Amino acid sequence: MAHTLAGRPETATQAKVLKLLRDEGPLSRVELADRLGVSRTTMASEVSRLTELGLAEGAGPAASRGGRRSTLVDLSSDVRFVGVAIGATTVSVALTDGRLTVLGQRSIDMDVRLGPEPVLASALELTHKVLAEHGVARPAGVGVGVPGPVDFHGGMPVSPPIMPGWDGYPVRDALARELGCPVLLDNDVNVMALGEQHSGVAKNARDFLFVKIGTGIGCGIVVDGQLYRGVDGCAGDIGHIRVEEFGPTCACGNTGCLEAFFGGSALARDALAAARGGRSPALASLLAEKGELTGADVAAAVTMGDPYTVQMIRDGGHRVGWVLASLVSFFNPGLIVIGGRVARLGHPLLAEIRGVVYRRSLPLATGNLPVVLSEMGDDAGVVGAAALISDAIFAAP
Repeated sequence: MAHTLAGRPETATQAKVLKLLRDEGPLSRVELADRLGVSRTTMASEVSRLTELGLAEGAGPAASRGGRRSTLVDLSSDVRFVGVAIGATTVSVALTDGRLTVLGQRSIDMDVRLGPEPVLASALELTHKVLAEHGVARPAGVGVGVPGPVDFHGGMPVSPPIMPGWDGYPVRDALARELGCPVLLDNDVNVMALGEQHSGVAKNARDFLFVKIGTGIGCGIVVDGQLYRGVDGCAGDIGHIRVEEFGPTCACGNTGCLEAFFGGSALARDALAAARGGRSPALASLLAEKGELTGADVAAAVTMGDPYTVQMIRDGGHRVGWVLASLVSFFNPGLIVIGGRVARLGHPLLAEIRGVVYRRSLPLATGNLPVVLSEMGDDAGVVGAAALISDAIFAAP
């Protein structure tokens, strides 16, 4: 069966109903009316309108509360979203249902530095494959994350340091034209923060920071349940906070940035130097075997108990913790989630970050502040991209 595009909600109440069903699953009309503070008659007419629009459907009888049994309302089983996560080295595409459960996913290794045309062509190819595999003619919408600053309203990257050739490229409009549905573009870290908020460890957090440590380092900021982008969309660009006056040159052109010390490419650079300089036998043997080194090889050497790489991780974690300690004193979040590929270095990294944050921040701000690793792996990006577009589709006009 080919699913077609559903309608859009027509009132604020309808929009709230859709978001509740997306985030919490099927609810009875009575529960919906109680949760949203409207009369049952109003709710009955709003739900029947959502059903006519192809956005909601009945889902069997609700548990009895005495008297007539209410019917459960659920999102239409036809609603489909697509999440596209473009990283520095990979492109992933997932198809989700209305509740953002991943139904199908495809990924490909791809260097973002090749430029927008080849990378977006690959993203489109993966999208068409995933849609065809699930018999979907057109999704309700597509969300896209890219690894650089984004003009959210214009739907294009802005001077992204690790994305040469992408500055001002109309990513959103190009994809919308090809796919014939609404598309939204945001930076990858914001998108991952939305993924964590919807189905990760931040599900119950209203104010949290999502820190991505990958090729680049960034921070998604959620305030009172809403993503905070800043005036120009570059809030949370913590990879370019200077941690030392002098240090390696960063992709942004400055020296001593956090990312230049501990992003994925910085780790690969330091690993190569350590392997060639005889400081790490584990890395030297990995280099001999593979001919190159990545952040993942550093993780492998850590699990082998290699002392030099353990120290590399401690130094990096120390610098990340130092930056986060300042943010904690400034922002006072309820939770910090660490994700991204370098974060798979796991507990040695987490222990170092935690130690510095707890030592350097105000005791009041860290009294009940969990600092935890993401458990979503590569899904945070694609689920968050689907959440981004579903927020827009499920919004009041």
